[in-house]
Amino acid sequence: MPIAPEVSVVVPTFARPTLVTRAVRSVLAQTVADIEVIVVIDGPDEETGKALAEIGDPRLRVLELPGKGGAPNARNVGVRAATARWTALLDDDDEWLPSKLAVQLELARRTSVPNPIIASRLINKTPRAEFVMPRRLPEPGEPICEYLTLRRGLFHGDGFIQTSTIMAPTELLRRVPFTVGLRRQQELDWTVRAASQPDVDLLIAAEPLVLWHQDENRPRISLSSPWQAQLEWLRGIRPLITPRAYAAITMSIISSMAAPTRSLRVFRLLLAEARRHGRPSALDYLTFLQIWLIPPQLRHQVRDRILGRGRRRGGDRRRAADGETVAEDRVGTAEIGADVRR
Repeated sequence: MPIAPEVSVVVPTFARPTLVTRAVRSVLAQTVADIEVIVVIDGPDEETGKALAEIGDPRLRVLELPGKGGAPNARNVGVRAATARWTALLDDDDEWLPSKLAVQLELARRTSVPNPIIASRLINKTPRAEFVMPRRLPEPGEPICEYLTLRRGLFHGDGFIQTSTIMAPTELLRRVPFTVGLRRQQELDWTVRAASQPDVDLLIAAEPLVLWHQDENRPRISLSSPWQAQLEWLRGIRPLITPRAYAAITMSIISSMAAPTRSLRVFRLLLAEARRHGRPSALDYLTFLQIWLIPPQLRHQVRDRILGRGRRRGGDRRRAADGETVAEDRVGTAEIGADVRR
């Protein structure tokens, strides 16, 4: 019987052969070599299949679905095909730094949590700036839903999780699959539902291990999701989150999608929703107002200018938003952090 690899890596993709090839090569370059890479092509896509075939690594498996079902469905298909105890997720437009899996496996070995969700910080790369997210790690006893949604300032990113940072037991990803049809907040939805299980906790590696490419000239599903659908999603998970988290999501995430309507009716509806079912803070009200009053592009420019750090003299190092120094070509020695209890 073949010996199972240490980690299975699932990469959903469609019609982006150059990007997915870059992503896969970053996985195959990991310092942990005992892996399998499962690329799930979300529908017929001959060009992507040809590009992946040229990689020529026996650790790569390609599954092509007969029709499009969306990224959550493609991830679920890949997880069902995984043979390792651990499965790590990677979006096709992101990259891993070489030590990503090694750092996460070491963190998994140190914990007593039966089924830990292992995440990490990432380097958020936009056309204007580059900075580390999340800016802080969870505090002991902090509810996971509040860590991921509450702000300590006007800009998101204090607490954060992104799909390409996640490694979890394969059994957990099968027990709690991704929600098919959900267009935005897929990782938040999955983490909240998974963390509601009695044997699950979130652990975060303090070192940034993922490059999250925010190319603004490329269409992103997350920017086109109707706010009404996200409100229905939020109402569905209300039993799993705290009132503070409910208010924060309503007044920040959903309001960011609804604000372009410039509708006073929608403004009032979301405000009433947050107050009826949540517990808004003063910062939630301030965030809500600036989202509705300031155009998104201007908000993003201000955020990146404040949080980003330009190249230091010499051009070979950058300063991360939380004060850590990040090498331009690699990240330094691993720092393991934050075993978070729900």
